[in-house]
Amino acid sequence: MDVFVNRQRTLGELLRGSAAFSDRDYLVTESSRLTFAQHLDAVAAVSVTLRDDYGVRKGDRVAICAANSPEWIVAFWAITSLGAVAVGMNSQWARQEIAHGLELTSPRVVIADAPRRELIHAATQSGVLSIEDDLPSIISRNAGVPLPDEPADLGEDDPAVILFTSGTSGRAKGATHSHRNVIGAVWLHLLNDAIAAEMGAVPSERRWLLATPLFHIAALHNLAVVRAVTGDTAVMHTGRFDIDGVLRLIERERVTNWGAVPTMAARLVEHAERHGLDAYDLSSLRSLTLNAAPSSASLKERVRSALPIASQNMGTSYGMTESSTAATLASGEEVRANPETVGRPIPLTQLVVRDQRGLQVPDGVEGEIWLRGPLIMIGYWGDPDATAGSFDEDGWFRTGDLGSFHDGRLQIASRRSDLILRGGENIYPAEIESALEEHPKVRECVAIGLPHPEWGQEVGAVVVVASDSDLSPENLRHFLSDRLARYKVPTRWHVTTEVLPRNATGKVVRRLVSLD
Repeated sequence: MDVFVNRQRTLGELLRGSAAFSDRDYLVTESSRLTFAQHLDAVAAVSVTLRDDYGVRKGDRVAICAANSPEWIVAFWAITSLGAVAVGMNSQWARQEIAHGLELTSPRVVIADAPRRELIHAATQSGVLSIEDDLPSIISRNAGVPLPDEPADLGEDDPAVILFTSGTSGRAKGATHSHRNVIGAVWLHLLNDAIAAEMGAVPSERRWLLATPLFHIAALHNLAVVRAVTGDTAVMHTGRFDIDGVLRLIERERVTNWGAVPTMAARLVEHAERHGLDAYDLSSLRSLTLNAAPSSASLKERVRSALPIASQNMGTSYGMTESSTAATLASGEEVRANPETVGRPIPLTQLVVRDQRGLQVPDGVEGEIWLRGPLIMIGYWGDPDATAGSFDEDGWFRTGDLGSFHDGRLQIASRRSDLILRGGENIYPAEIESALEEHPKVRECVAIGLPHPEWGQEVGAVVVVASDSDLSPENLRHFLSDRLARYKVPTRWHVTTEVLPRNATGKVVRRLVSLD
């Protein structure tokens, strides 16, 4: 593998390097401010408690199940600095999804906020620490303690983080990232900064808006962790996304960089087109990029119109949880020339397009995208069959996505067959269908993605019931409320007695399914 020669070997090594930034702001919210020095002290306090009071050691899992907050990031660094594995649980999960994540990873400790604790206690025998009370108390009680030493045998290919990706088989899978994976993602950002500096654009005094969930690679690996290495500030928007609140935060904290998901960008342009942006001082904003989900050429153009300075270099990328960071990058110039492109493979990551026999196809020919390199996850936690089914003997990862190369640049044809992308969240139909089929009155069902002006897609479901059934969409929504995160619950329904269209092998032909 190609690797960066002078990289750090563990996340603890990255953390200790952040001491050089001392009194600079690291984490800022609407109501709090944490310097790098204060953050390091807080991490040390939590690390000592995890080690001494809860027996956390190398390889143990510690789960974080909470909405975004500075304490989330403190907990992450405390866990990984001990050589333990941070499990970033989806804070939007319902009770059964949380139970599955806990059962899969068997954490020694769970760190959670109040809304999630109500769903956790019945599902785990682990110790539970509260974000609101326990962590501040621990930080105050252990003020000034030194950061514990890392285990001497901790290596860069040991697991560091588990983040969940929706499962094609109906259950979430834990994509496991090593220290090498996360550090490699950080160094790609350092490389980009070095290139920019070489071209005369020296990065300085950057303040990055963090408004996407920390249980995603975009916010964790590629923002929160990177800022600890570059000495930049992460300005955190907490609570439900509110465009007026976000713009006020950008104004007040002089945010310079914003990596938005398309849904956020849609809210921005809608606000700009209805009310204008003159009420906000956004002069500090130098860069706005669209990440995490495909975005239309028209949305990009509307963003450029709303914020011409911030979006003049608006590029795009292609990646997934399993790749730790983007697998390809396209500059704003490349996207303007070809709105369909997602760019070229990044340094360190190999990317090929192959046919059904596993043979590489030439430019212009569609096939499955395969990835390999030091950024690709080390496997799915506790699921050797899924891991073996995703990698070949030479370490190539089968993405399941279809695409083609055109003059060395990748274009995506479809993402993971039937994947639904709602506001940057990946939703697999099999997960919804599996939950629906638990209902005794459901004979068969299919979930599909439908176009939506704000979210990109919304979830629709066709449910087949017996002729004498009185099952309604309201009944089904209530049935799923304890089984699936709210964003996965279908918003459009068609309850019918007609059987679903199937092919000769018995599989549902989704393109023939309609909600009409």
